[in-house]
Amino acid sequence: MQALAHRRRLATAVAVALAVTLGAGALAAPSFAVPADGTVVAGATAADADLIAYPKGGELAGVGVSGFLTRGGDGKGTFHPFSGGAVSVYAYGYDTELRSTRTSDFVVEWQPGKVVQRELGTDAELVVPVGEAAGAPRYVGSAGDAVYTTVTTSAGTVLRKHTRADAAGSVVAELPSGAVGVEIEQAGPDHAEIVFSQSGSPKWGLLDLATGAVTGVRTAETGDRASSSAYSAWVVEQGETPRVFAANRAGDVRELPVSRQEGTLAALHVGIAGNWVAYGQPGGMNNARPSVHYPLTAHNFVTKAAVRLFDHSYQVVPGPDGRLYVRGGIVGRGEGLYRVTDTGGAKPLVEKVATTGQPTEIVATAVTVPPAVLDLDKNPVARFRWTLSRPTSDAILTVRHVRTGKTTTLDDLPYGTDVRFSWPYAGSAAPRNGDYTWRLTVRPDNGIGPAVVRDGGFKVVRKVQPHDFTDNGTPDLLTRDSAGRLWRDDLHWRPVGSSSDLGEPRAAVGSGWNKFDRLEAAGNLGGSAVGDVIAREPSGSLWLYQGTGNGGFTTGTRVGTGWQAYVHIAAGSDLTGDGRPDVLATDKTGVAWLHRGTGVAATPFASRRKVGWGWNGYNDVIAVGNIAGGPAGDVLARDKNGVLWLHLGKGDGTFAPRTQIGRGWNTYASLIGAGDVDKDGRPDLIAVGKPYQPSKLFRGTGDWKAPLSGGLSLRLNSVGSNRGDLVF
Repeated sequence: MQALAHRRRLATAVAVALAVTLGAGALAAPSFAVPADGTVVAGATAADADLIAYPKGGELAGVGVSGFLTRGGDGKGTFHPFSGGAVSVYAYGYDTELRSTRTSDFVVEWQPGKVVQRELGTDAELVVPVGEAAGAPRYVGSAGDAVYTTVTTSAGTVLRKHTRADAAGSVVAELPSGAVGVEIEQAGPDHAEIVFSQSGSPKWGLLDLATGAVTGVRTAETGDRASSSAYSAWVVEQGETPRVFAANRAGDVRELPVSRQEGTLAALHVGIAGNWVAYGQPGGMNNARPSVHYPLTAHNFVTKAAVRLFDHSYQVVPGPDGRLYVRGGIVGRGEGLYRVTDTGGAKPLVEKVATTGQPTEIVATAVTVPPAVLDLDKNPVARFRWTLSRPTSDAILTVRHVRTGKTTTLDDLPYGTDVRFSWPYAGSAAPRNGDYTWRLTVRPDNGIGPAVVRDGGFKVVRKVQPHDFTDNGTPDLLTRDSAGRLWRDDLHWRPVGSSSDLGEPRAAVGSGWNKFDRLEAAGNLGGSAVGDVIAREPSGSLWLYQGTGNGGFTTGTRVGTGWQAYVHIAAGSDLTGDGRPDVLATDKTGVAWLHRGTGVAATPFASRRKVGWGWNGYNDVIAVGNIAGGPAGDVLARDKNGVLWLHLGKGDGTFAPRTQIGRGWNTYASLIGAGDVDKDGRPDLIAVGKPYQPSKLFRGTGDWKAPLSGGLSLRLNSVGSNRGDLVF
């Protein structure tokens, strides 16, 4: 059964594609209706709720006067009345056909040893015995109210037409001489396609159901075919671009335009509605790349006009009244069963008669997006998640920092309907505080329908870090090299392996900083949301450089004089418990002086106050914040023997008696109270190694008896202190 086998192979493949593509739960189609380009739409505002349901994943197997037949992946056939009544299920789904006259519908089942035809509405039954043994009648197809069989005799092939009025069957006298391998399939209310082999050559033509006359015989090609009382259409599959032809009953043949697309092998299907020949590539929804052949195009044989009917189609099936039925979809109108009618106008009429409830374009619903204010100290990762109406592998999320314009693109996704992103992704540089916008772009892999675009925004906030100059919540180290250039290195805590290393690439901050003999990261002295720097000239003038939040600093402002009296300046820690950073400075006599921070850039310090003495035995004094669990910030001091001492802050700018907390600290070039590096809510200490010595992170514990945990490796290869530069 050559032609039947061809169509059934195509139908089975499409049914499998449907089951894969549409079997998962899908979203409801949009309530609005947008016609495909060039179509006339009837009832475009009618809600899909008024339509009968088309089964998701169902292959369209036939359309009749009173309903349509689908086949499912379970091998069963189902008849769906247009009236919306109860469906009927047939066990021999892949061998079940729906045939029609102009007034009645018939379900034909090819069962073992027989063909059973039932008239819908009356349940009147015709049973035709068939078999595979020599001399037994062989079932070759059905059309209208008839079942057709052939018997091979010494004289050749005999074609019989069986009806309820003539169950034994009458010979169809017009069968072409020498025809073998006959197959018959309904092509409209009055005709059927007849396919046969003659002298070894495949042929096909039109069988008149009333007279048995066979006309329009031509050589059969390997592609799809369609016939009506007025036209025949066929596809010639050759190379990468198939060719489509149509002919009228007068014998005029015309080749219809098909776009070329390199690298695409497209097997087209065809259908006829009046003077319109429709053709396109089926199953595009399940393909992984776009094709110019997916849209179903209609060409008018008389006027030569061409219009786009559907964005894609699965099946095209002739109706019992010369109209064409299409299982497919239109962007804005959704998936379902459509009827195409030639009204004699400039465009066909396209009506939706059944709906799957699914959109043709990709639809995304938001399941999870970040809140309007995102505290990355409490929730270090923001989650994005959407559910798509159909699978794709082309989903991209872009997250943009409004102030700097820095954009992160996330697109590493598997093929599927569940789109998930985590931002910031593991291993990426820490995002800056401030306002962000995000955009989701989902492009259909097959090019059917527009891209989905969703937009939103949120604000990132964190607790201010005293050493954070880029406003990204992570401490930065500043290095002045021997040429006076200032460099910034961002630290990024990476819990995997319990270590910390550099985050963003090293950045140049500026030059000319060698005019200062003392530089200190001072925290938020000037009232902004990011850290500042104080710089002392040998003359004793003190300058404030406020952080901009982009990693750089404003023009310096002189905020004091007489600071040449100090040997050590420790800045960036709140020593008084008022929420503002202060400065502790020790003079040559060992007196410690508190400069309480005001939060005012022009006058950042109140009058100095003596808070201790005996500090002249130290070679380094470091403000580290509250590492020991006291009421305010603490200070660490290292003596010339490498002993490290804790001065526990009382919260009023003074300190408890010092406590020894370690030895051997003279192996480090610089000790820096950099703030909370490991994100546990407590400040930490960075020890920068001397040349050829490792650098380490000592995590604050909150316990005054042992305020620092054991050192963890810090990968600071680019930090200049390993070459004797100043690091702070």
